[in-house]
Amino acid sequence: MIFVVVGTQEPFDRLIRAVDRWAGDTGYKEIFGQISRAEYLPTNFRYTDFIEPEHFIDRFRSADVIVGHAGMGTIIQALQFSKPIIVMPRLSSFHETRNDHQISTAKSFGRLGYVRDVYSEQDLFEALNRIDTIRPSKPIGPGASENLLASLREFIGI
Repeated sequence: MIFVVVGTQEPFDRLIRAVDRWAGDTGYKEIFGQISRAEYLPTNFRYTDFIEPEHFIDRFRSADVIVGHAGMGTIIQALQFSKPIIVMPRLSSFHETRNDHQISTAKSFGRLGYVRDVYSEQDLFEALNRIDTIRPSKPIGPGASENLLASLREFIGI
């Protein structure tokens, strides 16, 4: 099952629309989305606006692949559960966020091999068409490894 996650702060219609289009084009049905207060409502997969935390964890655990925005909570959760994750950052040019901090997050975690980062609908389609080849990164525990901490320190410049 693909679990699509956009977080709780803002909707992410561009991502939801792209996954919905891919699902319609391919006939892939095993998708569930947490779509926030989206204007665009998918027709090719099941969804909810918000999920209670315990049900969210259940969805995360049962997912084969996570597709989401490049929010730290989503990324860290995927790493904790050793789930492969495809991230598409929100872009300020589309008024999806106030600044482009998610681009830096996606690129940095992508470069480190923790996520598969995509930046367009076409990139997302290519990644989804190869979901069987996406492997989870090494899981992290409740305490971060020294390598991850060092990478995060380098990323934020401390």
